[in-house]
Amino acid sequence: MSGTNDKLRVDKWLWHARFFKTRTLAASRVKTGNVRINGTTTHKPSSTVCKTDVLTFAQGDDIRVIQIDALGERRGPAPEAQTLYTDLSPPQPKEKNIRSENPAFDGKGRPTKKDRRTLDLSKARHLE
Repeated sequence: MSGTNDKLRVDKWLWHARFFKTRTLAASRVKTGNVRINGTTTHKPSSTVCKTDVLTFAQGDDIRVIQIDALGERRGPAPEAQTLYTDLSPPQPKEKNIRSENPAFDGKGRPTKKDRRTLDLSKARHLE
């Protein structure tokens, strides 16, 4: 594959940029219509993307908005994959760690029964 190509399949680019573990997963996400290219929903994994295109898709609980900076020639290591895009999605608020809020259990070793009850109680209050 030559490096002069100015277009690449969207499923292949998502795989190169390491958003999905396999190309099949990326293609199935595109087929279900959960990927937008420049605001337009696409159902074809063979849709092409180029530099400056903006992709919007769900990944886990987050909505990712990604601007393509480069087209990869291979699926390389993570630092190389991160140079392929700019993340435009707003930063998500960090979830509070329930254990850090509980002074009764410091996280070292196995919790006692009393520590476990305190943790369960704090989780129940946290969910309310």
